[in-house]
Amino acid sequence: MKTFFKIVILLFLFLCTFSQNVFAEDVYKVTSFNYDTSNSFILLTVPDTIPEPVLESVKFVKMENPTRAYFDINSSILTVPKQDWSFTSNGLKQVIVSQNSTNPNIVRTVMYFDDDYDLSKIHFYRIKNNIFIQLKDTTITNDYFQNTYRDDHASSSDFYEYLTMTAPEESPTDIANEIHEAFASKNTSKKELKLNTKYYIDKITAKQNAVLLNGFGAITIEKPMILTNPSRIVYDIPNTLVRGDIRNTEYSIGTNETVKIGQFSVNKARIVITTEDVKKYIPVISSDNQSLLIANYDKINSFNLFSNVSNMLSYSHEKIDAQTNSMTLAFTSPIVHGINRENDQLTVYLYNVENYNEADFQAAFKDTPFAAASISLIPKIGLKLTMPLEQNSLVNTFLGADGKALKIIIKTPKKQQPAIAVQPITPTVTTPKPEGKGIKKVVIDAGHGGSDYGAIRDNINEKDITLDVARQVRDLLVKKGYVVQMTRDSDEYVSLQDRVAISENFKPDIFVSIHVNSSTGTEASGIETHYYHQESIFLAQTLHASLVSAIDTKNRGLFKSKFYVINHTTVPAILMEIGFISNSQERAELNGSARKKATAKAIVEGVENYFDQIK
Repeated sequence: MKTFFKIVILLFLFLCTFSQNVFAEDVYKVTSFNYDTSNSFILLTVPDTIPEPVLESVKFVKMENPTRAYFDINSSILTVPKQDWSFTSNGLKQVIVSQNSTNPNIVRTVMYFDDDYDLSKIHFYRIKNNIFIQLKDTTITNDYFQNTYRDDHASSSDFYEYLTMTAPEESPTDIANEIHEAFASKNTSKKELKLNTKYYIDKITAKQNAVLLNGFGAITIEKPMILTNPSRIVYDIPNTLVRGDIRNTEYSIGTNETVKIGQFSVNKARIVITTEDVKKYIPVISSDNQSLLIANYDKINSFNLFSNVSNMLSYSHEKIDAQTNSMTLAFTSPIVHGINRENDQLTVYLYNVENYNEADFQAAFKDTPFAAASISLIPKIGLKLTMPLEQNSLVNTFLGADGKALKIIIKTPKKQQPAIAVQPITPTVTTPKPEGKGIKKVVIDAGHGGSDYGAIRDNINEKDITLDVARQVRDLLVKKGYVVQMTRDSDEYVSLQDRVAISENFKPDIFVSIHVNSSTGTEASGIETHYYHQESIFLAQTLHASLVSAIDTKNRGLFKSKFYVINHTTVPAILMEIGFISNSQERAELNGSARKKATAKAIVEGVENYFDQIK
């Protein structure tokens, strides 16, 4: 019995000590990693004040098989994605920064070398809360730039909204059961892990004809969406969290102009500016990539954007692949830059840059895709870089970690192969003759039909909903002067191949396929839009934005999908899933006249917006 009590007492003391260690531990956030090419060092930043004993514990540990060395930052949490740099140098091969453990919290940096690497080439410094790794004779092969602007509204580098782990009620007995349990909605044991964001918006300041956002991390802003009724411009900031008490408050920024910011999804912020001057608003990014000003560029000279001036130092071009090229501009001091993305042109405002060498600039980009780019002076403000673009090009801009370099990457659309002549066919349905007298031609594809019912719930068929909505879209477009071709105008079966052939024979400007989604469960709801070819991205973005702004349901986003009808058409083509028939509430709405009418109207507004923006 005495032994038993001794064990209990020891266990109690252990648990007390353990709980003190676990719950009393101060945790320090590691918020950024940058590589500085000019000085060849890696910088790790921890904004919190770290006690000296924690810093003193940061020491290199050498290991073999493979040859490597690492150091740990104790009591720390990585708030950005795992970092992985590859190098070309005299033996240094790779540097990886990751969350080594969470109990205790340890961030680990591991460096891999060739067996004969001279470790004296690496110097390790601690200055305040910054950790420097000085590298000699080293060239990094990865970008050290931060992505400040992108055309894409989704990226493989994005944080996912949720990582969901499920545990079934009963242990599966075979692979079939395991798959079923993994996707079934009846799982009762479910844990959702919200992943970290890349940028935290801490403050919003309304100004005359502008709004200023301040925060921590690294900003990436996406290509804006222009919406109507009322006229407004929408900017999304991916991988971003907005402070709770500043969300969804409307601020006045001028006569009949307002702005508000919201948490559009778990990992994306959305800024909406209501204004008639939608085409004059542009994002301006600070030199440290911490602050964002969205302002009317005609009024921007009234803002105090910078405290230092810079000069353009050097210019370089890199051909990344057959479709992709980059322009890199280096400067003497950190820069403040603005982005104006139009369909056929990119304008970059360099607000604190005074001088550049015209001859060197032209020589650097002669005989490259950037040969038509030009630089002009903005009196009393800075310089303006103007670059013509092919339609449906993809643009990304990147700011160097030290703010003294700007990289612009342009991916042009893949050149279409000469179309194979499509023999006229007689489809298994009678297609209507083109209607209207417009110069723009649109194919509307009502999903399923005839013996192909699509998704079915409670005797409600997908094929009936899609046909009803498609007819309404057609009628509205015709009234506005468009020439419209339906792939089917009645409850008859049309094969996927025939749908494509009808479109190819008609030679439209765009192809829009309308479908209703379904799931094995009953909880899923919302709208999603699919595209496949690069030239279809802008069409997908525009129509999707119009639809989700008009329908009160979940925005499930854009997807690159290889559906037959959008893969084999040779014009911009999308497939819209307008809601879930498997969700009882949404099914009732989809089957009702109000939701159908609102959906058709929003699709038509999206079509008009698309053509307006590509003029």
